[in-house]
Amino acid sequence: MTAIKDVLIIGAGPIGIACALECKKKGLDYIVIEKGTLTNSLYNYPLNMTFFSTSEKLEIDDIPFISNNPKPTRNEALEYYRRVATSNNLYINLYERINSIKKVGNHFEITSDKKKYRSENVIISTGFYDIPKTLNVPGESLPKVMHYYKEAHPFITQKVIVVGASNSAVDAALEIWRKGGDVTMVVRGPEIGERVKYWVKPDIENRIKEGSIKAFFNSKIIEITETEATIKTQKGNQTIQNDFVVALTGYKPDFHFLKELGIHFSEDGNHIPEYNSKTMETNIQGLYLAGVICGGMETHKWFIENSRVHAPLIIENILSSKK
Repeated sequence: MTAIKDVLIIGAGPIGIACALECKKKGLDYIVIEKGTLTNSLYNYPLNMTFFSTSEKLEIDDIPFISNNPKPTRNEALEYYRRVATSNNLYINLYERINSIKKVGNHFEITSDKKKYRSENVIISTGFYDIPKTLNVPGESLPKVMHYYKEAHPFITQKVIVVGASNSAVDAALEIWRKGGDVTMVVRGPEIGERVKYWVKPDIENRIKEGSIKAFFNSKIIEITETEATIKTQKGNQTIQNDFVVALTGYKPDFHFLKELGIHFSEDGNHIPEYNSKTMETNIQGLYLAGVICGGMETHKWFIENSRVHAPLIIENILSSKK
């Protein structure tokens, strides 16, 4: 029978890596299981993305993060976290998906698509980038509609609608426009989002003001066809020619997976999971949450920089429970 580990960590993002480092320092028997590549969410960020945070705020376990500029790029972050994981010889299994977790007595039985594990404690650090918030409109399943943006090259000379007004939507709109795309933004609210990076916000507002990028505010897409898209605006419905729709309306955690485990949630619509803020332990003893997943639908609440503290909180509680 498989030996019982002290800790099984689900998710090899920055916070999952931080938890693994803390386990190693404290002499705990651990394993990290990741369904994709290392820092899978960061890997799927746009190729030319620059972080809002400075490099020192993205550091984990006081390991220096040196970048060419104060605000690092996606590639620099990938390299940093890769070096942290490999140079510390962390036990991480990549491309392995967790199928089920069951509490059996004082331990958990975990089944993946490759093997079975037993662990006294489980840390879930899976983020929220895997499930996009959909538009729920006719035509959303067409190949021309995408919920992730990688780079501008495919959109050269194309008529592109970018849905949303967050950092990701603004970055995509500006980059596609600069590479020769004909960009129209569709924004549910009255203006560009308040949380847009301060050095980018004037750029997008000026491009809209001068007409280089068209924008429909207080609007939403209501139908998409192969060649057009219909937008509901305050002045009535407008149908425009369209080649691609890049719907960057945000993402959400895998609530179904968490609810199957028996984790309780707030009933205010934000679906914030129940956990002890001093230990990060959920309503299920031995089951912990770490990183941005703790915010539920409030995906702007937790970032790498303010959730790095979760790792020592969790491991300290695990160690105290062993005494």
